[in-house]
Amino acid sequence: MTVKMTTAERRGYQQICDAEGFMLVVAADQRGGMRKLLAKDPTDQAKISTATLGKVKGDIARYLANAAASCILLDPVCAVPGVVEEGTLARSTGLLIGLDESGWDTSPEGFQLSKLCPGVDARRVREMGGTGAKLMVYLRPDIAGANAYNLKIIRDCVADFAKEDLLLVVEILTYQMPGEADADYAAKFPSIIVECTRLALECGSKVLKMPYPGTAEACAQITKLCGEVPWAVLSAGVNHETFIKQVEIAMANGASGIIAGRSLWKDCISLDSAVTAERLTTIAVPRLLELRAAVAAATKPQAKAA
Repeated sequence: MTVKMTTAERRGYQQICDAEGFMLVVAADQRGGMRKLLAKDPTDQAKISTATLGKVKGDIARYLANAAASCILLDPVCAVPGVVEEGTLARSTGLLIGLDESGWDTSPEGFQLSKLCPGVDARRVREMGGTGAKLMVYLRPDIAGANAYNLKIIRDCVADFAKEDLLLVVEILTYQMPGEADADYAAKFPSIIVECTRLALECGSKVLKMPYPGTAEACAQITKLCGEVPWAVLSAGVNHETFIKQVEIAMANGASGIIAGRSLWKDCISLDSAVTAERLTTIAVPRLLELRAAVAAATKPQAKAA
């Protein structure tokens, strides 16, 4: 059974959506992954300071999110509250703040254990000017004993944000176990993502961010499970052409929008702000506009019916 959003949560959800009511969010909360894109050598990556990374994220907000997105997802370490205090983020652009720490811990069994940024709870998200927050956890619902730690994180965060009456988007990722064959994992993937959805809903999640589950049928199953709970499909770093096709299928089968990161900007960011601005404007913005068109086209019949 799904839980409906409160009035305050609904208002927050409206503010991260576009005028048509669908999520069109730019994800830029990555830290380690973004450093790897900015510098090839690990030594050079380590030299990229938090402040420098914050400037790159500020450029993504200024030149990409402000230009064509409904919202941007940023981390609380590099980017906020700076983008608010400095006036970088447009008044009309929503702000989700990521709760998760970069990377994960690993249990003796090889299970991935999610990590949270210290001191960043619902009250702190509100203090930093967030419209809401995003929590990311790793699940393997097909493996007994793999999920208790991370499911508790979801339940605890859902309860904390309920106390503040603040929007929380729950992102579910899955992972391949050590020694697990690629073919076996790929075959299980659609059913794993469907079961991840079930677990997240059982924990009280009210908005979901999910990987493309691999098939139209799995998308439809997710939508059926979610009921009134909206879910957005994430890009997982695939190329733009691939993501467009995934979005078209997901939207045609009930998704409520996109939360896209690397597929938009992975080949656009640079330590040279002028280069970043030019690439985001000429490459990333057109990509986002194509995604917006795909979302609108896929949902137009549903929007009319509603």
